[in-house]
Amino acid sequence: QVQLVESGGGLVQPGGSLRLSCAASGSIFSIYAVGWYRQAPGKQREMVAHITRGGTTNYADSVKGRFTISRDNAKNTVYLQMNSLKPEDTAVYYCRGTYGPYSDWGQGTQVTVSS
Repeated sequence: QVQLVESGGGLVQPGGSLRLSCAASGSIFSIYAVGWYRQAPGKQREMVAHITRGGTTNYADSVKGRFTISRDNAKNTVYLQMNSLKPEDTAVYYCRGTYGPYSDWGQGTQVTVSS
């Protein structure tokens, strides 16, 4: 198991950018696949972006071309660069690490897109 801590959320105007970080404890993080999820009020949690331990990425259609997921295994950190933010991107963003049957979630970070 790993402990995951998200950071980088905040209030940003429409069209702005934020970079979220998901920092993990333990050197085994490099073998984990990691996903960024979000949950808006009254809505189900949804996957936003995913990166395998080999670096293959996948995105939800709603964020393709705007969000980029990346990882730095030397720093045990996965990033989510979010550009051209829209009000509908407002949500609590969570990272999730998975390896085989194991799954760990962070506590979440709030992203609010508003003028």
